[in-house]
Amino acid sequence: MGGPAILLADDHTLVLEALKKLLEPEFNVVGTVSDAPDLLAATQTSKPDIVVLDIGLPQASGLEIGPKLKRLSPRTKVIVLTMNEDVEIARESLKRWASAYLLKGSASSELVKAIRDVMRGKSYVTPKIAQRLEDDFVRNPERTGTRELTARQREVLRLLAEGRTMKEAAQVLNVTPRTVAFHKYRIMDDFGLRTNSDLVKFAIREKVISPR
Repeated sequence: MGGPAILLADDHTLVLEALKKLLEPEFNVVGTVSDAPDLLAATQTSKPDIVVLDIGLPQASGLEIGPKLKRLSPRTKVIVLTMNEDVEIARESLKRWASAYLLKGSASSELVKAIRDVMRGKSYVTPKIAQRLEDDFVRNPERTGTRELTARQREVLRLLAEGRTMKEAAQVLNVTPRTVAFHKYRIMDDFGLRTNSDLVKFAIREKVISPR
Protein backbone atom coordinates (compact mmCIF):
# COMPACT_ATOMS: atom_id res chain seq x y z
CA MET A 1 0.00 0.00 0.00
CA GLY A 2 1.36 3.41 -0.93
CA GLY A 3 0.65 6.79 0.56
CA PRO A 4 1.85 8.28 3.84
CA ALA A 5 2.99 5.86 6.55
CA ILE A 6 0.61 6.10 9.51
CA LEU A 7 0.98 4.75 13.05
CA LEU A 8 -2.18 4.45 15.15
CA ALA A 9 -2.12 4.81 18.94
CA ASP A 10 -5.20 4.09 21.03
CA ASP A 11 -5.84 1.87 24.05
CA HIS A 12 -9.12 0.51 22.65
CA THR A 13 -8.75 -2.43 20.28
CA LEU A 14 -12.05 -1.80 18.54
CA VAL A 15 -11.08 1.81 17.84
CA LEU A 16 -7.75 0.71 16.37
CA GLU A 17 -9.47 -1.83 14.13
CA ALA A 18 -12.03 0.72 12.95
CA LEU A 19 -9.36 3.33 12.21
CA LYS A 20 -7.22 0.82 10.35
CA LYS A 21 -10.19 -0.25 8.23
CA LEU A 22 -11.04 3.39 7.51
CA LEU A 23 -7.52 4.37 6.44
CA GLU A 24 -6.07 1.33 4.68
CA PRO A 25 -7.78 1.91 1.32
CA GLU A 26 -5.78 5.11 0.89
CA PHE A 27 -2.90 5.10 3.36
CA ASN A 28 -0.14 2.80 4.58
CA VAL A 29 -0.92 1.84 8.19
CA VAL A 30 2.47 0.70 9.46
CA GLY A 31 1.35 -0.32 12.94
CA THR A 32 -1.04 -0.06 15.85
CA VAL A 33 -0.07 0.41 19.50
CA SER A 34 -2.03 0.69 22.72
CA ASP A 35 0.31 2.32 25.24
CA ALA A 36 2.97 5.00 25.49
CA PRO A 37 6.15 2.85 25.61
CA ASP A 38 5.09 0.87 22.53
CA LEU A 39 4.26 4.11 20.73
CA LEU A 40 7.71 5.57 21.31
CA ALA A 41 9.38 2.31 20.27
CA ALA A 42 7.26 1.96 17.13
CA THR A 43 7.88 5.59 16.17
CA GLN A 44 11.62 5.08 16.48
CA THR A 45 11.65 1.94 14.33
CA SER A 46 9.04 2.79 11.68
CA LYS A 47 9.55 6.59 11.41
CA PRO A 48 5.92 7.18 10.33
CA ASP A 49 4.83 10.26 8.43
CA ILE A 50 1.87 10.64 10.79
CA VAL A 51 0.93 9.38 14.25
CA VAL A 52 -2.78 9.38 15.06
CA LEU A 53 -2.74 9.72 18.84
CA ASP A 54 -5.37 9.32 21.54
CA ILE A 55 -4.25 11.59 24.39
CA GLY A 56 -5.79 9.17 26.90
CA LEU A 57 -3.11 6.49 26.52
CA PRO A 58 -2.22 4.44 29.63
CA GLN A 59 1.13 4.74 31.43
CA ALA A 60 1.72 8.24 30.04
CA SER A 61 -0.90 10.51 28.55
CA GLY A 62 -0.68 11.81 25.02
CA LEU A 63 -0.10 15.25 26.51
CA GLU A 64 3.19 13.92 27.88
CA ILE A 65 3.98 11.75 24.87
CA GLY A 66 3.31 14.36 22.17
CA PRO A 67 6.42 16.47 22.89
CA LYS A 68 8.54 13.31 23.22
CA LEU A 69 7.32 12.10 19.83
CA LYS A 70 8.34 15.36 18.19
CA ARG A 71 11.79 15.22 19.76
CA LEU A 72 12.20 11.57 18.76
CA SER A 73 11.00 12.03 15.18
CA PRO A 74 10.73 15.75 14.31
CA ARG A 75 9.40 15.19 10.79
CA THR A 76 6.51 13.01 12.04
CA LYS A 77 3.21 14.88 12.19
CA VAL A 78 0.91 14.18 15.13
CA ILE A 79 -2.87 14.14 14.80
CA VAL A 80 -4.74 14.11 18.10
CA LEU A 81 -7.88 11.98 18.05
CA THR A 82 -9.72 12.20 21.36
CA MET A 83 -12.97 12.42 23.26
CA ASN A 84 -11.58 15.41 25.17
CA GLU A 85 -13.31 18.66 24.21
CA ASP A 86 -11.27 20.88 26.55
CA VAL A 87 -10.32 23.90 24.47
CA GLU A 88 -7.25 24.62 26.62
CA ILE A 89 -5.83 21.17 25.93
CA ALA A 90 -6.54 21.61 22.23
CA ARG A 91 -4.82 25.00 22.20
CA GLU A 92 -1.77 23.75 24.08
CA SER A 93 -1.41 20.66 21.88
CA LEU A 94 -1.73 22.62 18.63
CA LYS A 95 0.64 25.32 19.83
CA ARG A 96 3.41 22.98 20.92
CA TRP A 97 3.39 19.71 18.99
CA ALA A 98 0.16 18.65 17.25
CA SER A 99 -0.74 19.33 13.62
CA ALA A 100 -4.41 18.47 14.00
CA TYR A 101 -7.01 18.03 16.74
CA LEU A 102 -10.07 15.84 16.08
CA LEU A 103 -12.88 14.49 18.22
CA LYS A 104 -13.53 10.77 17.98
CA GLY A 105 -17.19 11.34 17.20
CA SER A 106 -16.23 12.94 13.90
CA ALA A 107 -13.30 10.68 13.01
CA SER A 108 -15.03 8.78 10.24
CA SER A 109 -15.85 11.94 8.31
CA GLU A 110 -12.83 14.10 9.17
CA LEU A 111 -9.75 11.94 9.70
CA VAL A 112 -8.96 11.32 6.04
CA LYS A 113 -9.29 15.04 5.29
CA ALA A 114 -7.11 15.89 8.30
CA ILE A 115 -4.37 13.52 7.09
CA ARG A 116 -4.46 15.02 3.60
CA ASP A 117 -4.28 18.56 5.00
CA VAL A 118 -1.44 17.73 7.37
CA MET A 119 0.56 16.07 4.59
CA ARG A 120 0.22 19.32 2.61
CA GLY A 121 1.69 21.25 5.51
CA LYS A 122 -1.63 22.57 6.80
CA SER A 123 -3.31 22.06 10.15
CA TYR A 124 -6.79 20.75 10.86
CA VAL A 125 -9.10 21.28 13.82
CA THR A 126 -12.53 19.73 14.33
CA PRO A 127 -15.06 22.55 13.64
CA LYS A 128 -16.57 22.27 17.12
CA ILE A 129 -13.18 22.92 18.73
CA ALA A 130 -12.15 25.47 16.10
CA GLN A 131 -15.26 27.53 16.90
CA ARG A 132 -14.46 27.50 20.61
CA LEU A 133 -10.88 28.56 19.92
CA GLU A 134 -12.16 31.41 17.76
CA ASP A 135 -14.76 32.48 20.34
CA ASP A 136 -12.10 32.49 23.05
CA PHE A 137 -9.78 34.62 20.92
CA VAL A 138 -12.58 37.11 20.21
CA ARG A 139 -13.22 37.44 23.95
CA ASN A 140 -9.52 37.64 24.83
CA PRO A 141 -7.50 38.77 21.79
CA GLU A 142 -4.50 39.81 23.87
CA ARG A 143 -4.32 36.73 26.06
CA THR A 144 -1.01 34.89 25.72
CA GLY A 145 -2.04 31.90 27.80
CA THR A 146 0.87 32.35 30.22
CA ARG A 147 -0.16 35.24 32.50
CA GLU A 148 -3.93 35.06 32.80
CA LEU A 149 -5.99 32.23 34.24
CA THR A 150 -8.68 30.79 32.01
CA ALA A 151 -12.12 29.96 33.34
CA ARG A 152 -11.29 26.23 33.47
CA GLN A 153 -7.97 26.91 35.18
CA ARG A 154 -9.77 28.94 37.84
CA GLU A 155 -12.18 26.06 38.43
CA VAL A 156 -9.33 23.57 38.79
CA LEU A 157 -7.33 25.94 41.00
CA ARG A 158 -10.29 26.56 43.29
CA LEU A 159 -11.02 22.87 43.81
CA LEU A 160 -7.38 21.94 44.43
CA ALA A 161 -6.82 24.91 46.74
CA GLU A 162 -9.89 23.85 48.72
CA GLY A 163 -8.16 20.54 49.37
CA ARG A 164 -9.73 18.30 46.75
CA THR A 165 -7.59 15.59 45.21
CA MET A 166 -7.16 15.61 41.45
CA LYS A 167 -9.52 12.64 41.25
CA GLU A 168 -12.17 14.46 43.31
CA ALA A 169 -11.76 17.64 41.25
CA ALA A 170 -12.15 15.59 38.08
CA GLN A 171 -15.43 14.14 39.36
CA VAL A 172 -16.79 17.61 40.16
CA LEU A 173 -15.83 18.95 36.73
CA ASN A 174 -16.84 15.76 34.89
CA VAL A 175 -13.41 15.39 33.29
CA THR A 176 -10.57 12.89 33.68
CA PRO A 177 -7.93 13.20 36.42
CA ARG A 178 -5.36 13.64 33.65
CA THR A 179 -7.20 16.72 32.44
CA VAL A 180 -7.08 18.17 35.94
CA ALA A 181 -3.38 17.30 36.15
CA PHE A 182 -2.77 19.05 32.83
CA HIS A 183 -4.35 22.26 34.11
CA LYS A 184 -2.64 22.04 37.50
CA TYR A 185 0.84 21.70 36.07
CA ARG A 186 0.15 24.27 33.36
CA ILE A 187 -0.77 26.77 36.08
CA MET A 188 2.30 25.89 38.13
CA ASP A 189 4.57 26.20 35.12
CA ASP A 190 3.05 29.46 33.85
CA PHE A 191 3.14 31.19 37.23
CA GLY A 192 6.35 29.74 38.68
CA LEU A 193 4.69 27.71 41.45
CA ARG A 194 6.65 24.81 42.93
CA THR A 195 4.53 23.27 45.69
CA ASN A 196 0.90 22.71 46.62
CA SER A 197 1.38 25.38 49.28
CA ASP A 198 2.39 27.82 46.53
CA LEU A 199 -0.77 26.82 44.67
CA VAL A 200 -2.98 27.66 47.65
CA LYS A 201 -1.24 31.00 48.22
CA PHE A 202 -1.63 31.80 44.53
CA ALA A 203 -5.36 30.94 44.67
CA ILE A 204 -5.80 33.36 47.57
CA ARG A 205 -3.82 36.09 45.78
CA GLU A 206 -5.93 35.64 42.66
CA LYS A 207 -9.11 35.74 44.80
CA VAL A 208 -10.09 32.27 43.61
CA ILE A 209 -10.61 31.28 47.26
CA SER A 210 -10.88 33.36 50.42
CA PRO A 211 -8.23 33.25 53.16
CA ARG A 212 -9.21 30.99 56.01
